[in-house]
Amino acid sequence: MIFGGEMDSSRELTIQDALNEALRMEMRRDERVFCMGEDIAIYGGAYGVTKGLLEEFGAERVRDTAISEAAIIGAGVGAAMTGMRPVVELMYVDFAGIAMDQIYNQAAKIRYMFGGKAKVPLVIRTQGGTGKQIAAQHSNSLEAWFLHIPGLKTVMPSTPYDAKGLLISAIRDDNPVMFIEHKAIYNEKGPCPEGDYTVPIGKAAIRRPGTDATIVSYSRMALRSMSAAETLAGEGISCEVIDLRTISPWDTHAVVESVAKTHRVVIVEEGTRTGGVGAEISTRIMEMAFDELDAPVERVAGVDTVIPASATLEAAAIPNVESIIAAVRRTLQ
Repeated sequence: MIFGGEMDSSRELTIQDALNEALRMEMRRDERVFCMGEDIAIYGGAYGVTKGLLEEFGAERVRDTAISEAAIIGAGVGAAMTGMRPVVELMYVDFAGIAMDQIYNQAAKIRYMFGGKAKVPLVIRTQGGTGKQIAAQHSNSLEAWFLHIPGLKTVMPSTPYDAKGLLISAIRDDNPVMFIEHKAIYNEKGPCPEGDYTVPIGKAAIRRPGTDATIVSYSRMALRSMSAAETLAGEGISCEVIDLRTISPWDTHAVVESVAKTHRVVIVEEGTRTGGVGAEISTRIMEMAFDELDAPVERVAGVDTVIPASATLEAAAIPNVESIIAAVRRTLQ
């Protein structure tokens, strides 16, 4: 079965295991690849993604660090510039602010500043989003920050197949990549072939073809968008679901082509509505496909609020299947 660009595979893995397999494969293939971050070695990572790597590759290539995000990213930039291919982990994307100078002022700019003579093949793995009730400082969706940084790629997979293929692509890329994993979907299972394959950065997947409306999303919200589309199909409403997979660069062509077919679009993201990824996508649609629209662009996004610890309030702060369905129905009125 071909589903959103995924090759047929009878083997299923969780996203957590798919990421672990990608790291193992690349570390076996290329001695320059190493991992570094808080609690990634002995403990195996906050969400178990690096479990077992220390035993196979040793402490030289799987390094626990001090609790200093600026030092972790800074060391990664230096290692990348001198020929290594580091995969560094920020335990939560919420902590990226501590290392923003290293991310946006160093990693993202060095190749340009050196006229292309210096490369920064750095992958920054981190975790974002809600779903674990770990409150205001550990539950944010900050991907829009990185969308605004030229020279930095940002990847956000929603399936095991994409998690593995995109991480391999990111490690082999000569440019810095923010690889943001959603903490609530590590245990999602799906097809994931054995062996070496890559998923191209910047290429969206059509998860479900449709004719009445387009739903554009990524990461955990792509899964909720699929659930919404399945419910609407029972009502005779055909939705095309696009999983962006990467938001910088994002697949403008796939979105515009779909809008030209369905003439209606709903953009779904977990991050806050104001200044979000959806605002950029909406603007680009207005610029490139305005005449194709039969209804205003609908945006379904997180509430502009601090994420609460309460499970009930946390759930109310982000889009759910019902809010996506309601947005699609509005485009059809």
